Amino acid sequence: MAGNSSERLEELQYKREQARLGGGLKRQESIRSSGRGTARDRISLLLDEDSFLEIDSFITHRSSDNGMFLHQTLGDGVVAGHGTINGRRVYCFAQDFSVHGGSMGEMHAKKIAKIIEMAERVKAPIIGMWDGGGQRAHDGISALGGTGELLDRLVQCSGRVPMISLVLGPVVGVSALAASLADFTILGEDHGQLFLSSPLETPEVIEGEIDAQGLGGATLHASRSGIACLIADDEEDACGLATEILSYLPDHNMAEAPFEESADPANRLNADLENLVPDNPNKPYDMVKVVEEIVDDGIFVELFEAYADNIIIGFARLEGKTIGVVGNQPKVLAGCLDIDASIKAARFIRTCDSFNIPLVTFEDVPGFLPGVVQEWGGIIRHGAKLLFAYAEATVPKLTLVTRKAYGGAYLAMSCKHLQSDYNIAWPTAELAVMGAEGAVNVIHRAEIAKAPDDKKEETRQRLIAEYKAKFGDPYVAARNGWLDDVIEPSESRLRLCRALNILQSKREWSPPKKHGNIPL
Repeated sequence: MAGNSSERLEELQYKREQARLGGGLKRQESIRSSGRGTARDRISLLLDEDSFLEIDSFITHRSSDNGMFLHQTLGDGVVAGHGTINGRRVYCFAQDFSVHGGSMGEMHAKKIAKIIEMAERVKAPIIGMWDGGGQRAHDGISALGGTGELLDRLVQCSGRVPMISLVLGPVVGVSALAASLADFTILGEDHGQLFLSSPLETPEVIEGEIDAQGLGGATLHASRSGIACLIADDEEDACGLATEILSYLPDHNMAEAPFEESADPANRLNADLENLVPDNPNKPYDMVKVVEEIVDDGIFVELFEAYADNIIIGFARLEGKTIGVVGNQPKVLAGCLDIDASIKAARFIRTCDSFNIPLVTFEDVPGFLPGVVQEWGGIIRHGAKLLFAYAEATVPKLTLVTRKAYGGAYLAMSCKHLQSDYNIAWPTAELAVMGAEGAVNVIHRAEIAKAPDDKKEETRQRLIAEYKAKFGDPYVAARNGWLDDVIEPSESRLRLCRALNILQSKREWSPPKKHGNIPL
């Protein structure tokens, strides 16, 4: 009996060693020599030391077709389980490129789906490390069946627990869709690639017009498609970025975001802001500097920095509390809203609202970007997404107007009329339907036309001065209660901290419905 027990233990140790080997030492070394880590290397980088508890290490595929009965690899190409990051519980998985190129067979997909379901059940964040060549052709329709289950679990988890994807190798097909369903997708600069259609099937790649990196590399997805929120220098950096993002997020949608003590006093004055905004309303400045001056310790984690950079989004803290920052960027397109900026901000607003993170909006917007490309591209529909997201959000909403707030863009940027909780402005702010010059051209067109030719410009400038005197300040909006206060720029941090403190207990009720119909 004792001998039998010893044999069983030896068998268990042997099987565990086989699972650890994945596709074999030769393939693992080949992966390492290419500059990438194995699935287990990556999990070690991500989690606290000795905290990983593996699940389903003995799973194998169920296919006997195409000679697959000869390749019964334990774990079926994915390492999954749970552990801790800085003591916080997380579920995670890493695709193993050494097993069938990380391709997703039926049991591979079901294994990930099981982990995601467990995470949703215990209300813990999920971090997925993707590195695989799409659905496994050898498994046929079964691979798609398992992948369908995985996609369903991901969608069910959305808005319930935070999901972060690290794309550290080529990810093709439906696997790319699954990776992009996460709240935040981080790509490795050298090896991270996402393709819905394989480069081998893409005409432009076949004809040599573009290479795989140009089709779906990290830089492309950070600047053109808007899928990558951050680019990592290497795999260690990718894990560090995921850890940093997670530090601003709660474990689940019913919890509060982590509080981090700061020595930065709430009543610190912002003297530098007095001179940051130029007197000339047409001169640019950097809104990121405004944000960094106001938030705790000047730390602002900007996301999607290279995509739609006429708007900035990211995480920061005020008095140790996480905030989501949305701000117009006057140094790019004068801070105008366009299609990409509207989509970028709307998604982030809804993410913050899902996880109880207050929104602080820094506003300097002259309007929506005009032009045929924008109108034909659907700026009406996409701009409505931004307005919808702000109006739908029930978290505390604070808005600071630094300079321009014109027309429909003023309304779309968390105005008082969309149930924003605390709206303030600097004395340099202008809240109006449009700028003085444009307004005069519309309102006084006939009067300017009647003036003698040598007096036309003089008449126009006089009318512009009159319009500015009447509407070119924040006090008209303040008289109507659409601004809660006009403040000195140096008081910005103090006022926002105080308002956020009182708004922590905000609860908003709305009539029951299944969900709104955002103009997608």
